[in-house]
Amino acid sequence: MNDLEKRLSILKSDLTTTWQKLQITKKIAKLEDLERQISEPELWQNPENAKKVNTSFSRLKSEVEPWQMLEMQTSDLQEILELQEPDLISEINDQLTSMEQTLAGLKKALRFTNQYNEKNAIIRITAGVGGTEAMDWAGMLERMYLRFFEKNNYSVELIERTAGEEAGIKTAVYEVYGNYPYGNLKSEHGVHRLVRLSPFNADNLRQTSFSLVEILPILDSEDDLKIDEKDLRIDTYHAGGHGGQSVNTTNSAIRITHLPTNTVVAIQNERSQLQNREKAMEILRGKLIQMQQEQQAESINQLRAGESAKWGQQIRNYVLQPYKLVKDTRTKYEETDADAVLNGKIDGFIDAYLESQIGEN
Repeated sequence: MNDLEKRLSILKSDLTTTWQKLQITKKIAKLEDLERQISEPELWQNPENAKKVNTSFSRLKSEVEPWQMLEMQTSDLQEILELQEPDLISEINDQLTSMEQTLAGLKKALRFTNQYNEKNAIIRITAGVGGTEAMDWAGMLERMYLRFFEKNNYSVELIERTAGEEAGIKTAVYEVYGNYPYGNLKSEHGVHRLVRLSPFNADNLRQTSFSLVEILPILDSEDDLKIDEKDLRIDTYHAGGHGGQSVNTTNSAIRITHLPTNTVVAIQNERSQLQNREKAMEILRGKLIQMQQEQQAESINQLRAGESAKWGQQIRNYVLQPYKLVKDTRTKYEETDADAVLNGKIDGFIDAYLESQIGEN
């Protein structure tokens, strides 16, 4: 019985926390008000308004009812547990297991309410300042994510990769396909900080390095986000050169600047200039969508330059010396097995972030 009581207590606490986050009590009051309006004959004198009220009532009812049902079940089960009847242990266990699964399912559904969560994603890893140290760290992150993608059956396509002079990478861009790529990976968007003993200097000093990870949704078509051509500056140049105009060769690189927000995307790969332009525009649309969400703007016309989450948004610390600990600065979730994390075990960080976002929007 003690084990069952403990499980029920945890379930009730979890339910209460989520209930408060989602403001269920407030929504129940709203539901009762809508029900009162529907019962009034005057409402139906305006069919258009009546339809709106009825639709709102149905939507809110379908949202609230599962939580009300679960809350009622926990109260009933609490009363049964208080009877302390040994013959009921098996039945109580089965019902409690079912309720735990119901709550987990309800919470999982809440993780992916963002309209872009089902979209495929672009992941862009950029080394911070610090030369070889930073580039090596960016390379370590690239390996971590590739391992994570492999373990979770994501398909990956390399778009662009620039290796570091001595180690690691300067930048790498991949497209990720699979089950809710953007929805799961958006937790990784931000600056990742590494603390370790440097393998690149004779004194083996403790070194701090930074890398920026950008997670962007891939839109299905240009229609999902209209960008005015007059807001763009497009520069072309040879991938191996230092800029300037170039003829349309197979290694022509593209740099596109969205002037209102000063957002710059450059692609240089073994593609045609047209292919590089298409990829650059794809990444630009993703960047603008990301900025739109961060600034809570209704359209890209309301975006403000310089307010995207760049190098100031540090989201996770990876400490390898003098102890090993990986800790998320937003959720406080942590793992002491840093080696496992760097080998792709980041599921706990993703789950903790998605859990923390329930009810935020």
